[in-house]
Amino acid sequence: MKVNTCFHCGDPCDRQLITFEEKSFCCSGCKTVYEIFSTNDLSHYYDLQEAAGSTPKAIEGKYDFLDNEDIITKLLEFNDGNLQIVNLYIPTIHCSSCIWILENLNKLNNNVTNSQVDFPKKTIRVTYTKEFGLKSLVLLLAKIGYEPYISLEDFEGKKKATDRSLIYKLGVAGFAFGNVMFLSFPEYFDLGSSAASGGEFWLNQYQGLFRWMMFVFSLPVVFYAGWDYFVSAFKGLRAKLLNIDVPIALGILVLFLRSTFDIAFDLGSGFFDSLTGLVFFLLLGKFFQQRTYSFLSFERDYKSYFPIAITRLNTDGTEETVPVQNIEKGDRILIRNEEMIPVDGTLVYGSAQIDYSFVSGESEPVKKEIGEQLFAGGKQLNGVIEMVALKSVSQSYLTQLWSNAIFKTDKTTTFQNLTDSIGKRFTIAVLTIAIVSTTFWLFHDPTKAMNVFTAVLIIACPCAIALASPFTLGNMLRIFGKKKFYIKNTQTIEQLAKIDTAIFDKTGTITTSQKSTAYYEGMPLTAEEESILKNTIRASNHPLSRSLYDLLKEQNIITLDEYEEHIGKGLESSKGNIKMKIGSANFVGKAIPENMLDTSMYISANNDYKGRYVFQNQYREGLSTTFKNMSQTLNLAILSGDNEGEKTRLEALLPKLTPLFFNQKPEHKLAFIKTLQDQGKKVLMVGDGLNDAGALAQSNVGIAISENINVFSPACDAILDASKFQQLYNYILASKKAIRIIKMSFMLSLLYNCVGLYFAVTGQLEPVIAAILMPLSSISIVAFTTVMTNFIGRKLS
Repeated sequence: MKVNTCFHCGDPCDRQLITFEEKSFCCSGCKTVYEIFSTNDLSHYYDLQEAAGSTPKAIEGKYDFLDNEDIITKLLEFNDGNLQIVNLYIPTIHCSSCIWILENLNKLNNNVTNSQVDFPKKTIRVTYTKEFGLKSLVLLLAKIGYEPYISLEDFEGKKKATDRSLIYKLGVAGFAFGNVMFLSFPEYFDLGSSAASGGEFWLNQYQGLFRWMMFVFSLPVVFYAGWDYFVSAFKGLRAKLLNIDVPIALGILVLFLRSTFDIAFDLGSGFFDSLTGLVFFLLLGKFFQQRTYSFLSFERDYKSYFPIAITRLNTDGTEETVPVQNIEKGDRILIRNEEMIPVDGTLVYGSAQIDYSFVSGESEPVKKEIGEQLFAGGKQLNGVIEMVALKSVSQSYLTQLWSNAIFKTDKTTTFQNLTDSIGKRFTIAVLTIAIVSTTFWLFHDPTKAMNVFTAVLIIACPCAIALASPFTLGNMLRIFGKKKFYIKNTQTIEQLAKIDTAIFDKTGTITTSQKSTAYYEGMPLTAEEESILKNTIRASNHPLSRSLYDLLKEQNIITLDEYEEHIGKGLESSKGNIKMKIGSANFVGKAIPENMLDTSMYISANNDYKGRYVFQNQYREGLSTTFKNMSQTLNLAILSGDNEGEKTRLEALLPKLTPLFFNQKPEHKLAFIKTLQDQGKKVLMVGDGLNDAGALAQSNVGIAISENINVFSPACDAILDASKFQQLYNYILASKKAIRIIKMSFMLSLLYNCVGLYFAVTGQLEPVIAAILMPLSSISIVAFTTVMTNFIGRKLS
């Protein structure tokens, strides 16, 4: 008799059968979801995986609490009055179809502007209009079978309870394995031989009982501890995919059925020791991997150094530059023009015009008045503001924003592609080898056939191949973070290892503002003009502005009437009847002789030229040695927005024939990098993050140098603390070594599989030994990559 299964969720239609468009559905909910998908041209969902959906539940009145503004405020990640962003946990996410439909929510409702799924965490980050509302969003998700789980912990901001299910399963499997091994001892030493041939009387007497006790102990192991393997295999097969869990689940099932058959017909003791040992060691390997990965993630989010400095205003009126992670609730923070807001806070001074494109993808600036809330990730566009932090900085949140889909580029990862292709073919190869070798032994020695079949299924494992890349690169992320080199993601390390050309900006990148000196040439400034000058450059993050701000004498803080920063040109401000321009000679309207080639900031008041501050550039310590080392393997070039005043000095500092390009505007830098890439070059761009945002985004790897500043550009792939500039080449070499470690891990894994399969196919490997070796191979790869990357890390300073 044919059983009708639901076209949407795959459940049997035994209680109710609804037919629509020649398709069967188990309930009206599934039929409704199908109608929604087909009406909105989303039926491709069913092409990705058959019966991929979840049955929607009745939720009438369940989410009425989401009408409460206080609850909504605490659940939201972002709310600017027009757009809202929320991160929701959805337990039913399980396959590629789920990801596809959840990332196409905007087709179901145009009030949803963006949705991004984090598959490992089963969360979705949704950007939607305020008019639509959080309650409507949740109801929409529930209607299509993806009801979010919203708990009291979300509302109160508590840490979620740890999922201990793996530990419980490991405990059950370990307990059963120990007892089954104990009950199997008479079988191992033949102490319970048949009564006719002697043996221990009490063992003979209770041999059957011992065997059925082993059967009882194996039940929770198969149907609880090892159940996830069956679920994963079933979902894979339903999606017409042979994942790695298919041979494992098959091995467990064959061992269990064969062992049960043996004891039921008194043919032997079965393989319950191998069965329970297999599941125990598999779970032990999974537990070890999970703990290692959690450790790397924790170290990355909470112990690494996110090298952005922020200006904290003390109660005595002084300004103090502190690392962003030192900001605590209640601290008063100064945010300059083009600076990122590192934490949620309340505006207490100044006129805020915030660009939230980093958070929401919407580039339209949002105006905020004193008393209004500002959200982490926004960028101030209109002068200087002051705010009070509402909480401490969440480094993991800043990293999450940085890796947002809005800023993703098509920088593919070789190892991920290789791992995926191996994984797809591996299971087919293993099943083929298992069937062929078992068929062979059935004709030559049937007693070995079952052992061979099970051992082949268990011993062969692509897990070690799959683990090599994420654990190596994940540990390198952690190590680099501790060395004040903060990298966006693991793909960046892979890209960094391929670099053959390095391009450097000059001001603020190879020069330092810490030891700069400047002198003034021109007409004296009035007290009012000096005050406006100091307060204008106070709002800017340009390296020369920061240097001059530190050199000028203290002035009272005043609110400017107007402020505007012209990237690559200069600053413009006004207060009362004085309009001031500070920047390049052309910007302030000063004609200068062509032979005047020093680094200067020119000043005009009410379009009358006043004078200029001439800077003595101080180059970073060890610059010459760093560039000499880099030139051995990399092509180098300098792109500077300044004039040629430093050309002779740079030529003396840098390796011979290093190309030097001056008077380069931001668009020129971007075009230069694109030209190199068109020639097949892999380009690294090192800049200050402000004038170089376009070039950083265009390059294969963009590194922003951070020196007591908060110019955080989402376009960059990494942030390097200025004090570690001398180590940059060592970090590039470390990335290349990390790639070599991955390749070595691939070779070790391949060798393990070849040797293991040889012993399994020739019948020399017991299933329980295979069960021990399989997770050991994964553990050994993780241990190898961890030890080797830590060894590399110790050599870095």
